[in-house]
Amino acid sequence: MNFEELKEQKFYWEDLTIGQVFDSPSRTITEADIVNFACLSADFNRLHVDATYASRTSFGQRIAHGLLVVSVMSGLTTRMLLNHFIEENLLGLLEMHVRFPKPTFVGDTIRVRVEVSGKNETSKPDRGVVTFRRQAVNQRGEVAVEGEWKLLLRRRTA
Repeated sequence: MNFEELKEQKFYWEDLTIGQVFDSPSRTITEADIVNFACLSADFNRLHVDATYASRTSFGQRIAHGLLVVSVMSGLTTRMLLNHFIEENLLGLLEMHVRFPKPTFVGDTIRVRVEVSGKNETSKPDRGVVTFRRQAVNQRGEVAVEGEWKLLLRRRTA
């Protein structure tokens, strides 16, 4: 299948199988990202914005906001071919559960690994729930953020 044919392909709930894995492009977290996110969210916690304070913590330096990294993960997944395939059939985000096993520092480059980890039918035959396990992996191969996102997708009609 060539790229032009791939561009026309659309995934429905039935087209995704548990265990499928997709990888995003990567992106470096910058100083500007952290400053802009602090301004946007009004989260000026010193661990994120005060280099002197952060240097005395166990991290030894400032860290990116966890929700900034989750937001970047969201953006990176929209750049994936997977997103192109499901975009027209995506009905909504239902829930997400996230944990932060490692910090993300200025200069870290992350990519997102997405795995289809679950599927459930709903009471409505035209839609189903897909659970995606997502991991933000940095340039050192460490998982900085991981969690599950449940999305409501359109199903093929009978």
